[in-house]
Amino acid sequence: MDDLRFGTRNKRGDWAPKDKLETAPLFVFPPRPLKFLKWLPGYFYPWNLLFMALAALTWFYLTPSVETLKTLAPGWVIFLLARNSALVLIIYGLLELRLYIKRGQGSNFKYNSKFPAEQPSDVFMFKSQNIDNIIRTFATGIPIWTAYEVLGLWAYANHIGPWATFAEHPYWLVFFGLVIPIYHEFHFYCIHRLIHFPLLYKYIHSVHHNSVNPSPWSSLSMHPIEHLLYWSDSLIHLILPSHPLLFLYGLQVTGTGAVVGHVGFDKIEVGDAGGIDTHAYAHYLHHKYFEVNYADGTTALDKLFGTWHDGSKESQAQMEARYEKKVAKINQK
Repeated sequence: MDDLRFGTRNKRGDWAPKDKLETAPLFVFPPRPLKFLKWLPGYFYPWNLLFMALAALTWFYLTPSVETLKTLAPGWVIFLLARNSALVLIIYGLLELRLYIKRGQGSNFKYNSKFPAEQPSDVFMFKSQNIDNIIRTFATGIPIWTAYEVLGLWAYANHIGPWATFAEHPYWLVFFGLVIPIYHEFHFYCIHRLIHFPLLYKYIHSVHHNSVNPSPWSSLSMHPIEHLLYWSDSLIHLILPSHPLLFLYGLQVTGTGAVVGHVGFDKIEVGDAGGIDTHAYAHYLHHKYFEVNYADGTTALDKLFGTWHDGSKESQAQMEARYEKKVAKINQK
């Protein structure tokens, strides 16, 4: 594909989309039904459908029986850890292999023209972004993900929490399932703003931001405390009526879904004329500029609180003005 049909490339070779980023037409007044209908298919396809398919696969075929889940035991806990590790290894690994190792589409649609392997740095273990990211993902990221999953499934098996069935509460559970990605982004925005406070950023969130030029393995490369906060969105299933399928769907949106914002490419090319949109540009701008796009635009919270960057020169100027104001305020102290 000719990526210059969709964007521009600067002198460094960095690519950016031509069109400004837009927030989802959800929380707008007056309502915009036609724009909403045009946006809706992209909400489901391909990513959220993939995460629901993974949730169904894991619930129906790769989760122990309810009777087994009633008792905490090393066997099934280790099985879930291995299953989650395998899913991440396959999905993240295939994206890394295609885009960053084999470089199957070169730098087409790549926001930052450089590849992390070409940029060794002392901020990473062994001076390697990939090695550092992989170690953090498997050492604390997936174990903490699995710990939340173990808690939820054990609670379900022991009737702890307001669990429901689709036969009894079909409308509520369908609605809940539809809004889980929106809820995830709301939760992510809240904890993300929290860990950008200077002290928390310095000791916790800076670990994730070491990957200024993110790649798939950067997705879950976090400090363990950030991992704990990140997956705490799953606790809502112990508060509101839910079902294990939706609980696992939420975990997939949070866990496997993290790769979408860190893939580093705007499109994953499929054949000579097609491509899968990643919608990763908003989060890429967050990694590049740090204090913009704390969420990805579905909830419009960044727009509400003045931190939305749509990729335009106007947004860039507004961001720089905020920086100057912040620096001036610090200098006055």
